[in-house]
Amino acid sequence: MKTIRQGGFFILFILLLSAVAPSFATVFYSKNEALELAFGKDTPIEQLSLFPDEQQVAKIEELSKVKLDSGLFTFYVGKDRDKVLGYAAIESGTVRTKPETLLIVLTPNGELRNVYTLAFHEPPEYQPPERWFEQLYKRPLSEMDFNKGVDGISGATLSTRAAVGSIRKVMAIYQVLVKDQGKN
Repeated sequence: MKTIRQGGFFILFILLLSAVAPSFATVFYSKNEALELAFGKDTPIEQLSLFPDEQQVAKIEELSKVKLDSGLFTFYVGKDRDKVLGYAAIESGTVRTKPETLLIVLTPNGELRNVYTLAFHEPPEYQPPERWFEQLYKRPLSEMDFNKGVDGISGATLSTRAAVGSIRKVMAIYQVLVKDQGKN
């Protein structure tokens, strides 16, 4: 009986602690809202599922400098008739201890066009502002690096590193799996 009572107090303590602990989770856009931002309201969007083989995974990891954690990648392809308007990928990763989710939009040629923060669960002051992402637009993958001119943000170092890692990964997947797909 004593063990049950102590367990009950422990559960009550945890519930009270979680009720007073700050929650910073913010969801800014749903997937559909984000894809509308990326390609426009009535644009047809196709889903492109990609399954890299071992050699492709090695090449993606080499280009992106990021360890892949999945063997499936999905691009959303915005089209106007048969013309590709661009590619978008939803990337989730851990910043410090909590997740962030970004929609990374590439031009038809694989350049970074936009980044939208879909959800950010860390404190708001750690979130990179939209104007920070603008320095990355049209930057080639080979220069998407803090050692090659990408400015960090004091107080948001882990957030900016996580974002750049996600962007590098999406750009590398495009280069390895999508870029030459229609040219065979």
